[in-house]
Amino acid sequence: MYFKRKIGVIVPAHNEENFILGVVGSMPDYVDRIYVVNDASTDRTLELVSGEVVRNSKLALINRQARGGVGAAIFTGHSEALKDGIDVMVVMAGDGQMDPAHLNRFIEPIINGKADYVKGNRLSNHQDIKEMPMGRIVGNFLLTNLTRVASGYWNISDPQNGYTAISANTLRKLDMDKIEHGFAFENDMLVKLNAAGARVIDIQHPAIYRGQNSKIRYPGFIVRTSWVLFKDTFWRIWVKYLVNHRDRNPDDELAENEIEIK
Repeated sequence: MYFKRKIGVIVPAHNEENFILGVVGSMPDYVDRIYVVNDASTDRTLELVSGEVVRNSKLALINRQARGGVGAAIFTGHSEALKDGIDVMVVMAGDGQMDPAHLNRFIEPIINGKADYVKGNRLSNHQDIKEMPMGRIVGNFLLTNLTRVASGYWNISDPQNGYTAISANTLRKLDMDKIEHGFAFENDMLVKLNAAGARVIDIQHPAIYRGQNSKIRYPGFIVRTSWVLFKDTFWRIWVKYLVNHRDRNPDDELAENEIEIK
């Protein structure tokens, strides 16, 4: 536990036989549960994690026989973590790009009540940017601006960053079945979080590149994600400023104003 909070780490993995055991083995001692979600890997990922479960009592293996995408794998892990009573859920990819040494920096703002959702940012440090492949840099800057418009979080950057932490209370407010399950899920997640009134902050951190091959094909990905964000912009405005405002009870607003005056 970390400051009396149960910490769970969700590790989505698709064909990560070269990195998955290193990721699992690097988790800090205060992590209570590690959920490796094998998303229909065709390599030895399932075999390796199955063997590690016997040796690591904190490790839970969730095997998806049909590939659903990284978002679907993460939400599967989130659902299991909620059932286990986890208070704060962190996502760390199975490819070893996310340094667990920074994990406490992601969960502390949530534990201290300063944020509901914390995400990584690799774009605020010029040295970190230099180490990113050029395709990722260009695509990331483009999608950063589109995601700012769609989500309403104007201070966020690096929306494709999968290093995240969320409180159980915030996660329960979201309909995970209606969030994108593919590679655009981080962007769509931010839009849904804004509609739910969640506080989101960025945490700067470096990425670790050890020859991992990105599974994202950027030209098609940018087109698909841009379309998702275009629709999201109008959805968020409709839900947050029309539907939610209409559903508010005027008596509740009056009571809130009276409390503020006192």
